[in-house]
Parts: sequence; C-alpha cells; structure tokens
Amino acid sequence: MSHTEAMIRKLDTEKVRAQLRYLYGEDETLLKTQQERYTRLIRRYAELFGDREGVQLISAPGRTEIGGNHTDHNHGRVLAAAVNLDALCAAGPRDDLKVRFYSEGYEPVEIDLSDLSVRTEEEGTTAALIRGVAAGMKEAGYRIGGFDAAVTSTVAGGSGLSSSAALEVMLTGVLDSLYNRFDMPYVLRAQISKRAENEWFGKPSGLLDQMASAAGGLVTVDFRDTDCPEVEAVSYDFARKGYALVVVGTGGSHANLTDQYAAIPAEMKDVAKCFGQEVLRGLSAEQLTENAGRLRAKVSDRAILRAYHFIREDERVPLQVAALKEDRISDFLKLIIDSGRSSYMYLQNVFADSRDQSLSLALCMAEEQLRRDGAWRIHGGGFAGTTLNFVPLGKVNDFVKIMENAFGKDACKVLNIRPVGAARIAFEG
Repeated sequence: MSHTEAMIRKLDTEKVRAQLRYLYGEDETLLKTQQERYTRLIRRYAELFGDREGVQLISAPGRTEIGGNHTDHNHGRVLAAAVNLDALCAAGPRDDLKVRFYSEGYEPVEIDLSDLSVRTEEEGTTAALIRGVAAGMKEAGYRIGGFDAAVTSTVAGGSGLSSSAALEVMLTGVLDSLYNRFDMPYVLRAQISKRAENEWFGKPSGLLDQMASAAGGLVTVDFRDTDCPEVEAVSYDFARKGYALVVVGTGGSHANLTDQYAAIPAEMKDVAKCFGQEVLRGLSAEQLTENAGRLRAKVSDRAILRAYHFIREDERVPLQVAALKEDRISDFLKLIIDSGRSSYMYLQNVFADSRDQSLSLALCMAEEQLRRDGAWRIHGGGFAGTTLNFVPLGKVNDFVKIMENAFGKDACKVLNIRPVGAARIAFEG
C-alpha cells in the first residue's frame, strides 16, 4: 500500500475522527465533509510532489471578531473567537531551503528561504508571508527549512474571517511541526504572524486577527502591552443559550482596501499625538469633548469621530465579557448592537464607496429580522466583506433564506467556535 493510501485510510480511524470532531464540531455530515476534504488534499499533495513518507497535516482557524472593532492597533481590548473554518496544509520537509507552495485557486509559489529579507516586489503576496514567517521564526530561535506544501482553505479571501491570519498561523505551524517540536507559544505565533503581515506583506494591522487564530476558543485580549498581551479564556456556549453565530458575506472583497484600513489607525494616532501620546489608550471621551475645538484645528472631524469610537468601544469589551460571565445574554446582545452602531456612525467602516452599500443593506435587513431578539454588527475590518449576527436558533433557517435571497447562495455561514488554534493531525501513537 502506498504512503498516500495508508494516510487516507487512517482518516477513518476513531483516533483521527476524534481530532476532526474537536476541530470542526460533532455533526456527522460535517465530519464526513471534512474527511473528504482531507482525502482530496492528501491526494493533491501526492500528485504534485509524489508518494512520500513524513507528510504532515496542519490546520489553523479563521476568526470572528465579537467585540472591539478596530481597537487592537491602539492598544485596546477585544473579544474574539477562532471558528471552524480553516486553512489546511499537507506539508513535507525538503533537504534544502526551497519552498514549493501550491494553494487551491491560486498560482503556485516557489521561493528560497536562504534570503529572508523584505522584498518590495513581493509586497501583497503569499511569498512575502512565507518569507516573513520564516524570518520571524529564525529570529526567535526556531529552526527553519524548505518544504513542499499543498493548501486548501475554507476561510475565503476578503470574507472578513481573516484568511491572511489563518495562513500566517498555519505557516508557523508547518515550520514548527516539520523542524521543531510543535510547541511554540500561541502568543509568539501571533506576534510572528503579525510582523510578517506588517513588514513583509505590507499591510498595517493590529494583533487581533493573529491572536484569535493562534489562541483558539473564545478569548478576550488586552493589548495594553503589545509585547505581552493579556489573554483570558471566556467560557460561553451561545448554542446552549439559544443563539447561532451567522456571518453574512455580501460579495465585496477586502483585497483593494488597504488604504482605507490604514487610515483608521493613522487617524486615531493623529488624535493621540495631540495629547502627547502614541496611541489613544488611556484617553477619555471627556478629554476629546473638552478639546474638540483645538483638535479640529489639527485633525479631521472623521479622525475625532474615530477616536470617540475607540474610547467607547474599548470600554464596551469588558462589559461584554462581564455580561457573558454573568449569563446576561440580553445585556450582551444590546452591547453588540451598540458596538455596531458606533462602527457605522463614528468609525465609518461600513462602506468605502457610497455606490456600493451592500454591508449597509445587510445590516438593515438583519435589524428588520432580529430587532426583538438578536444582534447584528459589522464584522472585522469592514468596508467590504461580512456582517456578524446573533440569530435565535428557531430563526436561523428563515434568516439564512432571506439573506441568501439578497446576497446569493452560500452567502451565510453558521459558525462554531473552534477550541484550539494551530493544530497538527496526529496519525500515530
């Protein structure tokens, strides 16, 4: 029997099935879908690189941002969760420093890790992320090496579920698994991933996406000290309380919106500089109000509005966490709605072009359906992509039908919270 077929056969053992249930949920139909997906990936690897021993399967999740919209980059607080959509890689080691990276739906990438410097011509590419992650791991004292990889992902690019963070955290898992002990602390995974995205890929971002993907589960993170963020697990089962998390994709993509994203932290920090600070954390809304005239002479009105959003949103996150801990779901849902309104009115990240207001429409339609029992808000970076909705279980089918009638088949994803970040499927032992 070939190594490939032996590996596929083990997917149906109880040992592996238990791992898949842990990552993706207990639903047997979903489990079968994942087994078929894993089988296709293993066969794809063999088609590309041959029948080999030592192939490993590494998964890293997408994330959903629940609270703290655009607060991380100004040292704020967030509430986020890893989800059961992931970037999945079949990878095998090489005896040189070359990487051959074949991701489903994209052009192949081939690079040499003997040069880990930032390359301007790679900005915005997968090659930049691979090089940046390898550089970060080497700098942190981890061994690196070349590898062959076949990749598939259910975290669609531009979906607002952070496909880039899932890919980055997956890459830390690949190098950690192939050349180290697969025991890298999740905070370090997140920090290496963020740096790769900021410096090599060229996209400004905070640490939220990478931290949520690397940590797994439902977590609240305080970024007061970004070198040592405070992470606390939050135990809450929304399904048992009668709610599903439903993300609605409106068809827009984040791909060409880097300037709009970059303007948010830049404008917030411009306001902070007016008070002699690098970031907004520590300022109060009262300080903004008292100094509004002076601020308007130095920064735009939008910058001041975004600063108000940051301050109030940062205050909301611990209130959301407390509501969950004390099982006050109605209070929690009201805070989610308040967060969404602040993002829409003050942060202003619901649309980049007034001619395309698909997210605005999705929020309006959600409010019409959920105003009496549920919540809705912009999801993630904004401007395009998705909304996040807390939908009563008895309304999920109708909600999905109505939203997909407007935004297309498969526009809705009903999410489960994934309890772990980067994961390696163990076939032996």
